[in-house]
Amino acid sequence: MRVAVVAGPDPGHAFPAIALCLRLIEAGDSPVLFTGSRWLVAGTEAGIDTRLLKGLAPRPEDDDMDAGQRIHARAAFISTELLPDLRDVAPDLVVSDILTAGGGIAAERLGIPWVELAPHPLYAPSKGLPPIGSGLAPGTGIRGRIRDALMRSATGRSIARGKAQRGVARESVGLPAEDPGPVARLIATIPALEVPRPDWPAEAHVVGPLLWEPTAETLSVPDGSGPVVMVAPSTAFTGAHGMLDATLEGLSGRGVRVVASMLDEPPADLPSWANAGLGRQDELLTHADVVVCGGGHGMLAKALIHGVPVVAIPGGGDQWELANRAERQGSAVVVRPPSPQAVADAVLRVIEDAAFARAAEAAAAGAADVKDPVEVCHRALG
Repeated sequence: MRVAVVAGPDPGHAFPAIALCLRLIEAGDSPVLFTGSRWLVAGTEAGIDTRLLKGLAPRPEDDDMDAGQRIHARAAFISTELLPDLRDVAPDLVVSDILTAGGGIAAERLGIPWVELAPHPLYAPSKGLPPIGSGLAPGTGIRGRIRDALMRSATGRSIARGKAQRGVARESVGLPAEDPGPVARLIATIPALEVPRPDWPAEAHVVGPLLWEPTAETLSVPDGSGPVVMVAPSTAFTGAHGMLDATLEGLSGRGVRVVASMLDEPPADLPSWANAGLGRQDELLTHADVVVCGGGHGMLAKALIHGVPVVAIPGGGDQWELANRAERQGSAVVVRPPSPQAVADAVLRVIEDAAFARAAEAAAAGAADVKDPVEVCHRALG
């Protein structure tokens, strides 16, 4: 099967796309990855046919403060830029990241079946849940159900506006306004981070996290015998800032060892009990007693499948939703707003209370109860 995989340059979306390509190659398929320039070399070195996804740069008329306009209008433009390259590849199937909707639109324009890749839990609205992003558990009893219904009504206006924006974008490239959607959805999360709903879509399949390490380098843990605190600053532009600084200040003199895995340049003035740089996170997790992160899905899922509990410092986007799901599951403590003292208190609480580690281990135990994403893609072709 020849598959075109389309994803933007954000690590939280590009990395799962790369991971899926590698899974397809292992199964004997031939994927072609379209993504941002940042990952062209890395994708190629990983053995993937990696090509530039054109049209990612904002245009003068784009309003990136309007999420609906940013996703849908940009998607129509990207689909037009992608069409010649997609024709050249002649794929049997297109897999398009949920935020890079141009891949799906381009596939539809060419009459190619396509699958949506969501590198997080299912975020479609549900009649049985409060709005995604609230961080709330489903309401119980009459009051809880009324609360959820009122909140769904309030957010419904925004959802309707986004649907209208998508319709306009689709019509601008010759498609009907009504979106038929993908033939399947890959929900690349673990069951512990999903929430039961009465209206789960038949085409959506939980396939487990699609994880890829952008380096083969390992990062050494500082010498000593104290607990190991792994810090993973958010890669999202909406992530909380100053996470490593707050962790170091709060934990100074507490007898722990800190190791920070980061894509950016590490600080040069670290104390002797801390280390930072680019290193394989999966390897670091074999040493960690707790992870301090933003609550983005990639790092959160990676920590939990290794059975490591989390201190989440959520920023924007979906981090608040995910952090609260992990806290309700018992494997995380949410710190917001962050301060050195609050971060330190949360870290020590997680280290000292074995219940957090047990909950993380339970999440890891259930992580295998998922479908194979490659098999879902194969079945999408009938």
